[in-house]
Amino acid sequence: MFNTGDMTSVDLNADLAEGDTLTQRDLAVLDAVTSASLACGFHAGGPAVMRGAAAACVERGVVIGAHVSFRDRQGFGRRVVSVEVPQLIDDLVEQCRALAVEATAVGGAVTFVKPHGALYHQMGVDPAIANAVVESLVRLDLGVLVAQPDTVVFHQARAAGLEVVAEGFPDRGYLGDGRLAPRHLPGGMVDDPDVAGRRAISMVRRGGVDAVDGAWVPIEVATLCIHGDAPDAEVTARSVRASLEADGITVGPFLASDASDRSGHGRRAPTGDP
Repeated sequence: MFNTGDMTSVDLNADLAEGDTLTQRDLAVLDAVTSASLACGFHAGGPAVMRGAAAACVERGVVIGAHVSFRDRQGFGRRVVSVEVPQLIDDLVEQCRALAVEATAVGGAVTFVKPHGALYHQMGVDPAIANAVVESLVRLDLGVLVAQPDTVVFHQARAAGLEVVAEGFPDRGYLGDGRLAPRHLPGGMVDDPDVAGRRAISMVRRGGVDAVDGAWVPIEVATLCIHGDAPDAEVTARSVRASLEADGITVGPFLASDASDRSGHGRRAPTGDP
């Protein structure tokens, strides 16, 4: 959460471009959000859908991020993959540069990184994986990481001088310790758009949300994520945005969307060049 004058503001993001083509659902979600993490080919997507999604982001003023993952298309990036840290760093850099090529071609730029699936969860608890993520951003000279607050990678990235944008998930359930509840557990997925909207307000206004067991979980947020692969993602995105704005919360990007002002606290956006 951040402030614009006396008004509270929060970014609304979505994970997108995870199919073989850019879908109408992707476009509808993009109409509601202010930043988007685009799949970079290792768990889903490819050059054509990356370029199409980046162009749609540029058209709407949506900030572009790299949704990097383990190399796991078969498992949609939701399986932990055993990989040496140097190779993982190379894989993450490769993905960011691949997206940068497509974004640059349509007048956009990659300005932040948000890992996907198993990589996102592992970087929160595994210092070696967290270090690989941080080192990849340093190597790219890209200074903004989206991550869950109060996790291993959150603290490592801040110690390395990166800007870390704290993320909350109104369309997912939480465990009492602040971790996301597994998808298969009751309450792990929040399918009701109205409920997701109320949870988004709770995270911004009250600084937390009820866990699946009813316990209160404090959550720092500067961005809220809508999972773009959910069946009704566009409905949830619109509902969450409408709920936030009806409560007087401004929905705005955590970074400037203009390509000339995307340096990320002194760091440049990555290009397609090594």
